[in-house]
Amino acid sequence: MSQPRTIQIFLPSGDPAGIRVAELTTSILRLIEVPRNQLAAFLKMEEAHQVGLYFLVAEEDGGELYIGQSGDVGRRLEHHIRDESKDWWEKALVLVSLTNSFTHTHVLYLEHLSIAQAKACARYKISNANQGQRPHAPLPLQADCHEIHRLGNLLLATLGYPIFEPLINEPSNNASEQTYFYLRRSGIEAKGVYTNEGMVVLKGSQTPLETQVQVSERLAERRQQLVDNGILVQQGDMLVFTQDHLFKSPSGASGVLLQGASNGWVDWRTDGGKTLREYQEEFLD
Repeated sequence: MSQPRTIQIFLPSGDPAGIRVAELTTSILRLIEVPRNQLAAFLKMEEAHQVGLYFLVAEEDGGELYIGQSGDVGRRLEHHIRDESKDWWEKALVLVSLTNSFTHTHVLYLEHLSIAQAKACARYKISNANQGQRPHAPLPLQADCHEIHRLGNLLLATLGYPIFEPLINEPSNNASEQTYFYLRRSGIEAKGVYTNEGMVVLKGSQTPLETQVQVSERLAERRQQLVDNGILVQQGDMLVFTQDHLFKSPSGASGVLLQGASNGWVDWRTDGGKTLREYQEEFLD
């Protein structure tokens, strides 16, 4: 169950686009966000040479993620910045202990757990070639790792990287069931859920290969990107979603499905025909 939290974010250089350090006020965990061009500055920090778990992230082209661990995180990141096969990453996120109490077993276990959870949430394309090595760990250490993972997830999401967050949360206690919205226009049969992050188009939703509206080049490119990433696959004369996919806005989702201009607040409707806008207004009342 979610609970109120206090998280502190420190800017070592005073630049909000530079290195950011996030901490829970009641935890020994520290998450450091390092832009690629700030790696030299990070290497001067004490945390750079600790045992830690790290994430390499790119937000372009649907998002890509690599998860790793090291006994000297800074040295490992130096290796990655020289590795031409990993030229794609833009940010490194480093999770360490304020008391420098992580062991090699901790981070091996966390790496294995994190890769599995990231793949299950499917928010990013995972570039790890394997699942990571799961070490033999006593039950108390496993319990500690699951708690570290849970709190690390909170820090990651706070800095804008909801790597382990499900796209769709269970309905809250005051909502008896999930509300679904449908796009049934121009041959499209799509189903979605509107969340805090945007519109999640659900697996199995379909859109025709050929559109009946004037095609927007920008939206056509975005749809082609989904095809290239395997999120949309051709089945007959339709393109079908192979997994749930988040769009940042209702209009962004309906626009990609139509490949043309769309007002998602009107085009997405409940099964009873109520528009998303009408639903929200009623909900406020």
